[in-house]
Amino acid sequence: MAPDPWFSTYDSTCQIAQEIAEKIQQRNQYERKGEKAPKLTVTIRALLQNLKEKIALLKDLLLRAVATHQITQLEGDRRQNLLDDLVTRERLLLASFKNEGAEPDLIRSSLMSEEAKRGAPNPWLFEEPEETRGLGFDEIRQQQQKIIQEQDAGLDALSSIVSRQKQMGQEIGNELDEQNEIIDDLANLVENTDEKLRTETRRVNVVDRKSTSCGMIMVILLLLVAIVVVAVWPTN
Repeated sequence: MAPDPWFSTYDSTCQIAQEIAEKIQQRNQYERKGEKAPKLTVTIRALLQNLKEKIALLKDLLLRAVATHQITQLEGDRRQNLLDDLVTRERLLLASFKNEGAEPDLIRSSLMSEEAKRGAPNPWLFEEPEETRGLGFDEIRQQQQKIIQEQDAGLDALSSIVSRQKQMGQEIGNELDEQNEIIDDLANLVENTDEKLRTETRRVNVVDRKSTSCGMIMVILLLLVAIVVVAVWPTN
């Protein structure tokens, strides 16, 4: 498995920082004796510039790894913390070089103790989750890509479900429109039928009144005939 470029760059940057601390200590020893060390000063300046460039490279590599999801956000935060420590040590070394800060042996011992804490190839994964414990960075990246693929598959399934729900909603809407049209037609039919019933009822009432009038006329005529018959009928 190829080494992670960020870690290899970080290791070389720490080595440069240690070398700077040692060179500054040597220069200070010469100065205490009243001796000048121009070559050491030039070397330290070059190393400080190299350290600055290495830190800039680490920042760039970290940004790319996070942006392209090559590492998890948690791992990105841990690397950022290590990078911040390097930036702090760079400032301390620069201040010590200008005789404005702590002695370089203290800085060097701090760097060495930090290296001693590393030990394992992947020491920054403190409180590492169980699912990634013991995995290399390529394996972690593959696991992360698998998780992303599973999430994409879940989103595709969800999108399919939403599409089906939308289609069903459209079909239900069309069915409701058809049912509303049928209800409107029935309402019109009921209204027309009701009007016809009222018209026929009025006609029946008229006919009934006429029938009643004719019956009374017939009764009166019969009574008149009976009276006439009685009047002219001879009596013996």
